[in-house]
Formats: sequence, C-alpha cells, structure tokens
Amino acid sequence: MAAVDDGSSNDIFDSLPYYDDDLQKFPHLHQKVAQELARELKKVNQTVLHPKVPPPVELFAGNPLLKAELDRVRAHQPLPPLDTLRYQLPAPTSNPASDEEWKAALDNARAQLKHQQIRQTNLALLQTYGANAWKINNYLLESSTKQVEQASEALKQLTIDVNRERKNDQDRLGKQLTSLETRWTELISNILQIEMANIALDVEIDRLNRREAELAEQL
Repeated sequence: MAAVDDGSSNDIFDSLPYYDDDLQKFPHLHQKVAQELARELKKVNQTVLHPKVPPPVELFAGNPLLKAELDRVRAHQPLPPLDTLRYQLPAPTSNPASDEEWKAALDNARAQLKHQQIRQTNLALLQTYGANAWKINNYLLESSTKQVEQASEALKQLTIDVNRERKNDQDRLGKQLTSLETRWTELISNILQIEMANIALDVEIDRLNRREAELAEQL
C-alpha cells in the first residue's frame, strides 16, 4: 500500500494489486494487514472528508412536499389514507339544518361540480393533444437515455483504460522493484559474508598475536 501526498492534510491510500500478490500467496497475512489498517485508520480523522470528495447533496431542498415525502419513505411510514369525503355529497345531519350547514353542503357540491368540469376539460385536451405529447415525451426520453448510455460507456471505457495503464505501470515498475530487491538481497548477503570474513580474520590475527607473544617469551 502506498500513500500519495497531494499537498493536502489528508492522504490517499493506494494499493498495488497487480504487483503485491502476497495476500494470494500467503493467506495468513490477511489478519496482519487488517490489524495494520485498523491501526492506521485510528490516526485518520474519519469525520473530515477528503477535499476531493464532493459535499453531500440535500435532495428536494426547494420543494417541501417532495422533501416531506422523501422523509416519509426513509422512515418506512405508510401512505396516509385517501380523503374520500371530497367525493361525497353529504347532506346536513341535523334536522332542521342551519344555514351554515346548508351553505357548507352547497359549497361542497359546487366544488365537486367544478372538479368534474375540469376533468372533462382535461380529458378533451388529452384526446386532442395527448397522443402527440406522449410521442414527443417518449422521443425526449429515448434521446436522454441514449446520452446517458453513451456517457456510461465512455466512463466504463475510461475506467478500463485507467486500469490497463495502472496494470502496465505496476508490471513495469514491479519488475524494477523485484530487480532492486534481488540486488539488495545480494548486497546484504555480500555484506554478511564480508563481516564473517572480517570476524574470521580478527580471530586469526588474535591467534597470530598470541603465537607471536608465546614465541617472544620463549626467546
């Protein structure tokens, strides 16, 4: 795993999956990697998003009705029951009825009559212009669908190109890393051999010094 410094306070952690395949070779490393990730994540402020992450979008901020409906769906609340009184023509219940009750019943009848007239107007407009409006809307939807599909395909191809370039770079650099690691191992081995040879020479020098001292005493 590599940390990419982009000049900000947060780091972007990137892995080398096309080169570092030790997890596939040695499955027991999964636990160690998980422990290291947990240790590193404790150092990162999880409450602050990276500057490149876009801010959260508040849906339907300018439409209270749609926002309330979205909140209802999120809360898993059922739809409120339909008000069927507006489709009825109840007469005043009291006998004799007051003027206010008759006025309320008459206003209700007028409102429903107006509603039916509007429905007839809408049906007439739908019969006249509905077919063409439906075709135009379908055409616009098909055009929007094609644009979205083209954008999606372009993004998929861009993702494939990025992954392919990433794989090629990691394969190329991975060979260099392997060569450098092999060279480093060879140099370490040479250093150890030299150190062992130095130790052997020191022992031999000590032995010769002691032998020289013994000969000097005998003379």
